[in-house]
Amino acid sequence: MPALNIVLVEPEIPQNTGNIARTCAVTGASLHLVGPMGFTPTDKKLRHAGLDYWPYLDLHMYHSLSEFFQKNNGNFFFFSTKAQHRHSDVSYPDGCYLFFGKESAGLPEDLLFQHPQACVRIPMLGGFRSLNLANSVAVGVFEVLRQWDYPQLECSGELRDYNWAAAKAAYPHSEFL
Repeated sequence: MPALNIVLVEPEIPQNTGNIARTCAVTGASLHLVGPMGFTPTDKKLRHAGLDYWPYLDLHMYHSLSEFFQKNNGNFFFFSTKAQHRHSDVSYPDGCYLFFGKESAGLPEDLLFQHPQACVRIPMLGGFRSLNLANSVAVGVFEVLRQWDYPQLECSGELRDYNWAAAKAAYPHSEFL
């Protein structure tokens, strides 16, 4: 399976990070947490938001961005409301890193300024600060996975109390079945 990496720079809200950890676990993405963080790794809210997905998560932790860059290299993409390119207009290669900033301020502007062609924006209406961090990560992750045709992910499911074959027989003219 291709490798996808999510990098959270100085996350502040444990529930967002817990939700992002769950997204990473169910999609096979690695999660990189760059400090300082607004919570500890043992925070109850963090653990609760991630539910029982923690054992399935590939988690890496760093004290600072400089430590992260000393230990990692590759194709970096910086998600920001300040970016000039749409996130869906970029081709994401295997092993890429999607960066997201802290809830209160986003990514450091000097980091964005140093990588103008790698900065991407999720389109939204003007006049608003941003999407929720966990939602932004989910949008980014699933755009990459869509481009990669959802490798090794289950793309269909089964009903608990019914089956799809019976639905198709009972509703043959339904355009969605």
